Amino acid sequence: MTEVELEITRPAHGGHCVARLDGRVVFVRHTLPGEVVRVRLTDAEPDARFWRGEAVEVLRASPDRVPSAWPAAGPGGVGGGELAHVALHAQRVWKQTVLTEQLTRLGGVHLGGVHLGGLDLNVEVVPAPGETERGGLGYRTRIELIADQAGRLGMRQFRSHNVLPLTDMPLAVPAIDALCLFDQTWSPGQRIKVVAPSSGPAFVVTPTSQMVTEQVHTSYGSWDYEVPAAGFWQVHVAAPAVLVSAVLDAVGDITGRRVWDLYAGSGLFTLPLADAVGRTGSVTAVESAPTAELAVQKPQVTRVRARVEQWLRSNASHVDVVVLDPPRSGAGASVINGIAAANPNRIVYVA
Repeated sequence: MTEVELEITRPAHGGHCVARLDGRVVFVRHTLPGEVVRVRLTDAEPDARFWRGEAVEVLRASPDRVPSAWPAAGPGGVGGGELAHVALHAQRVWKQTVLTEQLTRLGGVHLGGVHLGGLDLNVEVVPAPGETERGGLGYRTRIELIADQAGRLGMRQFRSHNVLPLTDMPLAVPAIDALCLFDQTWSPGQRIKVVAPSSGPAFVVTPTSQMVTEQVHTSYGSWDYEVPAAGFWQVHVAAPAVLVSAVLDAVGDITGRRVWDLYAGSGLFTLPLADAVGRTGSVTAVESAPTAELAVQKPQVTRVRARVEQWLRSNASHVDVVVLDPPRSGAGASVINGIAAANPNRIVYVA
């Protein structure tokens, strides 16, 4: 593969940084703004709009560079640890820079201290509770691994089908680490998912695994959720409580109001919203995934199994508040148009 020397300019989405080579944009992993690095080009088709590469040698280092917290995710390694070489405070600045660019360049929002609808749009990225103490590590309550041909557990190489064996997973919560998964031999090609619920010990999910109990504690209250072991739940140990608190902060007083909870999943927001609207309000929870079991026994909650865009086409009546937490690809124009047609007083978009 071709190697070139590049000067890095700014961070980009997905753990990359931006450089230019003869006017062409090159997205480079494992580097930092201001660095000069030797880059191994990994995707460099002559007619491609942009190229990709990995920094394999640092010629001029940023003061924010630290020894990698997960060398296995370095150049040529697995994905998932793109900022392992970045000091924790600089990771937050990185994310703040990327989010600001997304809002301004793609969203057309002028930040500069401007207030829109009473909201301060200045971007600030703050750590979740316990994040600083953990050094940004040990936060994943769910991990997925695969065994290589020798039966060693690992992950796929970045943008590859190759399985690279691992000796540890520093992103996983201590309960998962205590299982000593990497000291065991597995069937070649075996895929395993490991879950560490907030209530109960960590375990390897099996076809007979059923439900686990997740507990969320906030200043607004506490809730218990029964969710499928193999289903979706926020993987960050602090994310459920942080997100619930943020949503309840954003919706304000919704006593007696009509609320839509779109892409409701296992009901992370549905339960708190149901308590917030009280007995005189209503919450309609819409989710299409068959693995999302919404165990909500409250008279003010209506559960709908449907694709959000399809449901909206036949439910355009007025609603007071819409909460939506779409997948990573986003809600899409048809969903946004459907929400607008319902003329809600407030929209809370979790992204």
